[in-house]
Amino acid sequence: MDRDNLYQPDAPLDDELQKELDAALGDMSLEDLVDLESGKTPKAKSNDRVIEGRVVGLHGDDIFVDIGGRSEGVLSATTYTDADDLPNEGDTIKVQVEGYDRDGTLRLAREGAVRAAAWDTLERGQVVEGIVTGVNSGGLELKVNSLRAFMPISQIDLSHTEDASIYLNQKLAAEVTEVDERSKKFVISRRKLLISQREAQAEEFWPSVHEGKVLLGTVRSIKPYGAFVDVGGADGLLHIRDMSWTRVEKPEDIVHVGQQLEVQILSVDLEAKKIGLGIKQTQGDPWMNVESNYPIGTSVDVKVVKLMDFGAFAEIEPGVEGLIPVSEISFRHIGHPKEELAAGQSVRVKVIRIEPDKKRIALSIKQAGDDPWIGAESRFAVGSAVEGTVTRLADFGAFVELAPGVEGLIHISQLADRRVETARSVVSEGQTVNPRVVSVDEGSRRIGLSLKSEPDTSAQEAEGSLADADAVQKRLNEAQSDKKLKGGLEGGSAMTKFGEIKLG
Repeated sequence: MDRDNLYQPDAPLDDELQKELDAALGDMSLEDLVDLESGKTPKAKSNDRVIEGRVVGLHGDDIFVDIGGRSEGVLSATTYTDADDLPNEGDTIKVQVEGYDRDGTLRLAREGAVRAAAWDTLERGQVVEGIVTGVNSGGLELKVNSLRAFMPISQIDLSHTEDASIYLNQKLAAEVTEVDERSKKFVISRRKLLISQREAQAEEFWPSVHEGKVLLGTVRSIKPYGAFVDVGGADGLLHIRDMSWTRVEKPEDIVHVGQQLEVQILSVDLEAKKIGLGIKQTQGDPWMNVESNYPIGTSVDVKVVKLMDFGAFAEIEPGVEGLIPVSEISFRHIGHPKEELAAGQSVRVKVIRIEPDKKRIALSIKQAGDDPWIGAESRFAVGSAVEGTVTRLADFGAFVELAPGVEGLIHISQLADRRVETARSVVSEGQTVNPRVVSVDEGSRRIGLSLKSEPDTSAQEAEGSLADADAVQKRLNEAQSDKKLKGGLEGGSAMTKFGEIKLG
């Protein structure tokens, strides 16, 4: 055959010779063949078309593949991460043509694998893989094959990257955005690749999304109010309140960036492309058996978790909290739960009210222990002298604690033998006094006291003292009713307004 005629474009070729030539050349043009004959390196080309080939040999890291006719290419064995996946001689595999090496060898890649990088094959839009070798203020340094690449920090992820060092030593796939062989400048973007992948996933995700669906997601970022989770096609908000049935102080206590989670879709806004997610909804609701586990009257040990003006929240079990109203903390009068309790403290309580459908339980420390008023009539007999401490003053007298949880009232008319304008002119809070008992009503939890040398024990005077005690309590309750509770709740005592306080 006249070899010169082979390189003349106008020279006619018979059909059989043309087929043989095409098979031999593969993706090489006649010009490429001429370059090879003259010692030049043919221009690298790529072909995204998937073709089948037969493995004809394995030598070291090279897999030789016959792709038809006289064409034979080389596939790197390093593209198989699992040795069990390596093909054997005679196997048929699917490959893509990457280009030609300088010696003219046809270079192949596994189907769907990212293409190897070399200066003579790099082009914008190409997807490559690299290992992160360094981190600086501007982004990441990567090794892509034998080349050094740079990934700006803005191109690492879909959202802003706070700490780029978490990617150190990781293998990342990215899209080539800039190539300058002369200055050896090679820039890549993982963000562009992620956007392309996200757009493809979104086309399948949104038509199939619905409330109640359970998905596997990856935590992308964490905020004070929750975390954003990639569920494949969209980022959903996992609010802090939906992370756990237990009280969560900060999201970092439950999740971390990169963590894979099973989440349930709680809400969907197709127009705004927003979804709400939850973790705790994928787990059993601890309130399901609360009514049977803790019926009214049950005594149980709890842990105080939070103190409020109106009472203390206590954990009964993980995910189940109850409220101890301030009036149920102690038999003695207290202005704030912190006077008796501290966060983390264990106390014994009795269940006094339960609304499982609203996730509310009211608890009492007072009712879980012995009632100090039992036997008060015999312990504080009328006419006997007692010792106590002034706990609070009112316009009409002074309250005196006779025993833990037991208070009596010294009416202003019983504070001294002389006429008294104010209780403060005779006694002060915290002062120890030694009054005499003038009346006792154990059932109503009322004791009348006197500091007069000759106490007035008439029924009329005693009733007046007790009536004044009732009046002050009523006024205290009314004052408490005007007080705005934390969390935007308004109401009176914690017990009377318990129905307005949402627990858990």
